[in-house]
Amino acid sequence: MSTAAAPARTGVVLADLLPAARHRYAVDTALVLGGAALTGIAAQIAVPIPHSPVPVTGQTFAALLVGTALGARRGFLSLAVYALVGMAGMPWFAGGTSGAGGASFGYVLGMLLAATVVGGLARRGGDRSVPRTAGTMVLGSAIIYAVGVPYLALSTGMSASAAIAAGLTPFLLGDALKAALAMGALPASWKLLGRRG
Repeated sequence: MSTAAAPARTGVVLADLLPAARHRYAVDTALVLGGAALTGIAAQIAVPIPHSPVPVTGQTFAALLVGTALGARRGFLSLAVYALVGMAGMPWFAGGTSGAGGASFGYVLGMLLAATVVGGLARRGGDRSVPRTAGTMVLGSAIIYAVGVPYLALSTGMSASAAIAAGLTPFLLGDALKAALAMGALPASWKLLGRRG
């Protein structure tokens, strides 16, 4: 029996590969704050959609990458910092907005939950191959919409079908492209690090 090709450790996400034996708390803090900042910067890439109060942004992609790369705990904390600082007035929600209660705030709440879930899946190997990454990204996007679309309907008084038409349907193609980017980037990162599992 050969031991030359030992499988990669389970329970590891990309952020765990950073050398931080003595400074784990400082590194984790920097990762959490960096993930929040990345999400805030990506939210500024905003393209308005006709007849929808919700723009296409890079923030959902960033939130899913943050969760996947950092894991459930750090991903949750990162998106919690993003949400709380934005609610406190930092203009880093979609298109430079801030505060709670806007029509698209439900998507921010959905991103917090999605980052946690995809982070947990990544710790179980959900980002190590193209098919697994595809499933992880689809589930993360579904969670964002499961929170964001009903919130959109409630906050604007739209019917469920109108909220789906304004807050889900126009974004499906873009989400497919974002998932394709993740399906290439995440497994490639693991392969470069020699830790595919």
